[in-house]
Amino acid sequence: MGSRLKGKYLTEVVPQLKARFGYSNIMQLPKLKKIVLSVGLGEAIQNPKALEAAEGDLTMISGQHPVITRAKKSIASFKLRTGMPIGMMVTLRGERMYDFFDRLVNVVLPRFRDFRGVPRDLFDGRGNYNLGIKEQIAFPEIEYDKVDKLRGLQVTIVTTTNSDDEARSLLELMGMPFERS
Repeated sequence: MGSRLKGKYLTEVVPQLKARFGYSNIMQLPKLKKIVLSVGLGEAIQNPKALEAAEGDLTMISGQHPVITRAKKSIASFKLRTGMPIGMMVTLRGERMYDFFDRLVNVVLPRFRDFRGVPRDLFDGRGNYNLGIKEQIAFPEIEYDKVDKLRGLQVTIVTTTNSDDEARSLLELMGMPFERS
């Protein structure tokens, strides 16, 4: 499945990007570098089981084991100490990255009610796209009955370009459904 998207990139996207931005060298072309999925778990401070549940969900969604992210500094008002687990993340590269992108664009996003496309303005100024998904049950791998609590998840798509315009064109050509402006 992922190789289908990689094939599409090489056969359809590359020539269109070359024409649009006038690249002379194939190495200048923007491409997907990695996709990072992260879940913030503020509730893990009171509920240690939240980590296990989120870990299971992220493993099912990404197909690989997440790492625990820990607090960098203590914040007394949040009852937070340095080193406490406060989230999880997975970095996808290569085949798994293309596979996930394919599922995100063709299966997950169309499942949202009243879906009209993802916002165009979620780029960070350096060619990376950040998309928040409110509920992990949007992914077909997650069994609704086994979910203890709805958790959001952050999807960061990192490209090799520093230009938001080039990154937007790349994602659009690869099938990302941006909303009409």
